[in-house]
Amino acid sequence: MNRLRANSGPVLGVTALWLATRALMLWLLTHDNAPLLGGGTVPREVWRLYGDWYGVLAHGSFPTHDTLWQYPPGAGVVLLAPRLLPWLTYFQAFVVLTLAVDALVTAALTRAGRLPGRSLLGAALWTGGLPLLLHLPLARYDVQATALAVLSLLAAGRSPRAGGVYGALGALVKVWPALVLLGTPRGRASRGAWGWAAAAGAAAFGVLAVLFDHPLSFLREQGGRGVQIESFGGTALNLARHAGWPGRARYRYGATELVGPQVHAVATASLALTVAAFALLVLWRVRARRWSEATPFDAALCAVLLFTVTSRVISPQYMIWLLGLAAVCLTSRHTGQRPVAALVVAAAVLSTLAFPMHYGDVIDGTWTGCLLMLARNGILAAAAALSFVRLWRSSQPYEDTMQTTEPGPDFERLPDRALSLS
Repeated sequence: MNRLRANSGPVLGVTALWLATRALMLWLLTHDNAPLLGGGTVPREVWRLYGDWYGVLAHGSFPTHDTLWQYPPGAGVVLLAPRLLPWLTYFQAFVVLTLAVDALVTAALTRAGRLPGRSLLGAALWTGGLPLLLHLPLARYDVQATALAVLSLLAAGRSPRAGGVYGALGALVKVWPALVLLGTPRGRASRGAWGWAAAAGAAAFGVLAVLFDHPLSFLREQGGRGVQIESFGGTALNLARHAGWPGRARYRYGATELVGPQVHAVATASLALTVAAFALLVLWRVRARRWSEATPFDAALCAVLLFTVTSRVISPQYMIWLLGLAAVCLTSRHTGQRPVAALVVAAAVLSTLAFPMHYGDVIDGTWTGCLLMLARNGILAAAAALSFVRLWRSSQPYEDTMQTTEPGPDFERLPDRALSLS
């Protein structure tokens, strides 16, 4: 009985924390008109933009002529989901479903954390970290995309096939969850995960292509995006405004972007850095020699961090992705990403200060806005660099200690066991 109470105590703590923080997030959502909470701008995307898209999707077509539609076809399923609760308004149903998915992520992280050798720190990070973004997570569909990435990583250890399917569905919703398959162990685990991901992705896309017209229309609008004001390039250009750069901020493609001379060059540089980041990840994959249970988790966080910091767009909701992946890493006691997770939490706090609290300063390029973005993006850059270094070191053999220390049960030492675990 005492052992049962000891085991259930942390779970009850996570549950109580989730209930308290989500009640606070809902309260913030209902008081969104306050200037420091965005003056009503945060939930507007749901009841105006998502609601308009819902009307188009309900008639069997993607919003092909809408420049704001930049999402893969699986997003349409998420945006149509509120019709499952017809007795609620679209906005109310969207928030309720988002909370339900949030609870599912919390339950999955809690379950994973209770396994032998695991930790509930991941569940605690997600539960306590998400409210740092105030009510923003309830008014975007990034919680749903993050849920598929989290489920993919947590399922892959037991079934690479299931992990591949979740990863593919996540990629159809918001592309980036495809990166969570990067760290799957070599051999049958990778072949199973990637093979099932390809099959599931093709099948799901085929169904969507039959049910909806213009499933690839998002590609045209996505390619036209410029430099978003909160990205690294946007921060550099905003600082350049103080040195006489004549550019200005403009709302385009669903985000506040900077327009003016040299913007195209900055966007091109961002794309080049993204390619370089991908090359680094491929190099890690080729050179990696050791896999632990935490390697797939750590690789996923590292990959998304690298792609985030090199992106032309770093929207505030990107922090939801990073918090979710950091939480998965902390479910394992073997992760090397604990300091990276702390940096992600710090970046989330600064991201909230920038949006919605001081977004006017960011748009106007004041010193307050510039310094906030410089600090947030600097922390993200440090997190990405540290994440890659720790991932690289954790996957290399212990050449200096192999003769004096018995190595642990790493995947490359016990390949058969590794495959059975995955």
